Amino acid sequence: MLDHRLTLAREGIAARSLEGIVPAARYIDTTVRQTGVPSASLRRAPSPAAEQLDQLLFGELFEVLDEVDGWAFGRAKRDGYVGYVEAAALGAPPTAPTHTVRALRTYAFSAPSIKAPPTGLYSMNALMTAEGREGRFVKAAGGWFVDEHLAPIGEAEADHAAVAERFVGTPYLWGGRESLGLDCSGLVQQALYACGRDCPRDSDQQAAVGKPVEALQRGDLVFWRGHVAIMTSEADIIHANAWHMAVAVEPLDEAVARIRRLGGGEPTDYRRL
Repeated sequence: MLDHRLTLAREGIAARSLEGIVPAARYIDTTVRQTGVPSASLRRAPSPAAEQLDQLLFGELFEVLDEVDGWAFGRAKRDGYVGYVEAAALGAPPTAPTHTVRALRTYAFSAPSIKAPPTGLYSMNALMTAEGREGRFVKAAGGWFVDEHLAPIGEAEADHAAVAERFVGTPYLWGGRESLGLDCSGLVQQALYACGRDCPRDSDQQAAVGKPVEALQRGDLVFWRGHVAIMTSEADIIHANAWHMAVAVEPLDEAVARIRRLGGGEPTDYRRL
């Protein structure tokens, strides 16, 4: 069965690539657009009050199937998630990225100076296309970025657990995957993206990544029903969670006992990437 979260179809229309696979009254060619704001919510329905399912970060691509009343329905190219994004957040035809934000978050400025007014606050793994350089600043569509906060595409981090640890204290946000707020699977996804690894969006999808293990070590993933954490040692985990309402490090045993007590059951899987 097709996963509705990843299937670009709704209410009688579907992407032309699904012709003969998904029944629809019309099959439509999609248009690829690029996210032109620091972050944009991908929602279940075309309303700012609808549930946030995912987020797009600056420079990421969105495959638009349909656009009505200021909302674009389509699919995030990076992780495949389908939903609605405010059309105003999507910019011009895409450009190939040259850099990614490597700092947890960074400001872009209106001029190549730290005293210039900022143009936005950008999160780790946002994508940039360098247009010029002046001193320590790189010019991109979002403004002037400090070079030390960027990394060339292909230059990856080595330790996804260390990347996750940089998010400690970040508020918990359902459907979030930016440095200002993210959920459990968003934390895992962002940590793996920074390490140059592909990663699906939701914890049940991530549970198919890697291989099962029994003796845990740093970097392994621990899964519950609807939740995921990263081992920071043989005994401790880091996870974005609604108990702390933040990214927190704690002993695995304490988390297991609490989740069991609250009705979340036992861990369902342990996996090594």
